[in-house]
Amino acid sequence: MAWLVHEGTVLASLERADTRRLRTIGLLGRHEYEGALLIDKTKSVHTLGMKFPIDVAFCDDEMRIIRIVTMRQHRVSKIEFGAACAIETEAGRFRHWQIEAGDQLEIRGDLEVADLIE
Repeated sequence: MAWLVHEGTVLASLERADTRRLRTIGLLGRHEYEGALLIDKTKSVHTLGMKFPIDVAFCDDEMRIIRIVTMRQHRVSKIEFGAACAIETEAGRFRHWQIEAGDQLEIRGDLEVADLIE
């Protein structure tokens, strides 16, 4: 299992969408989501068919947050050209965790950042 961490504090369990199929599905079909989903090698995400709004943190190749957006259902995000990955979670989570653009995130556990940015 992997964990999303900020300044030594575990924020949430972390799943990884590392295949085309898993990246396309993302959080579709779920009614809620308490963890965080890492979608590597992406610069844009969608909420087409989603059942709830989400927060998305676009991160660079060192896991520094470039931009956070809250997306309602049935939307497509703008392209974030500097992004290497996106982290999705239920809307309001990043605010609850007091996370903002410029913050450095960390992955601990089974996933390594080097695995993400190949």
